[in-house]
Amino acid sequence: MLITAIRQTSPGRLRVVLEDESEIATTLGVVTDQRLYAGRELDEGALALLRRDSARALGRERALELVSRRAFSRKELRDKLLQKGESEDTAEYSVQWLEDNGFLNDESYAAAIARHYAAKGYGPGRVRAELGRRGVPRDFWDEALLAMPEPDDKLDRFLAARLRDPDDREQVRKLSNALYRRGYSWEEIRSALRRYDAQTEEY
Repeated sequence: MLITAIRQTSPGRLRVVLEDESEIATTLGVVTDQRLYAGRELDEGALALLRRDSARALGRERALELVSRRAFSRKELRDKLLQKGESEDTAEYSVQWLEDNGFLNDESYAAAIARHYAAKGYGPGRVRAELGRRGVPRDFWDEALLAMPEPDDKLDRFLAARLRDPDDREQVRKLSNALYRRGYSWEEIRSALRRYDAQTEEY
């Protein structure tokens, strides 16, 4: 297949025009690496390589743009690329390239998620749910959870701000359920209630 023209569409982006009038969107890097020029004849292998490398280069740029906006887990980014129309090959290549070059790290991401939700007053249960939802491998969960601050202070502040009467069983039940939904275990909640009772008895 003969290349009839190579047109620049934007900085670093080009289109390779073929003799059958089809076009392949690509990058300057691919054109340079494969030494492409108008008038060059491509056999089937060279054409397949051009299509693959062009898709990968553009997919990698899209992936870099995504991670520049916010952090992703490996699985989240792969799913996002597939959702945006990238092929399995391009998505997997792009994710692996970003991971190999330090732009993607599930272990660091897990720690960041744990810190974020701990700062918002959520417990380990909520963090586990978020790590699972975001596709972070379980290998990284324990270390992220261990790095979370002890929940006692947050639980104590929560109860001090909201619990008016520790003898009001309905109020205690509602607040306990609210804390459970925030990711705290029943044992952590019971311990916080005991501390609250002990503190109020002192006054």
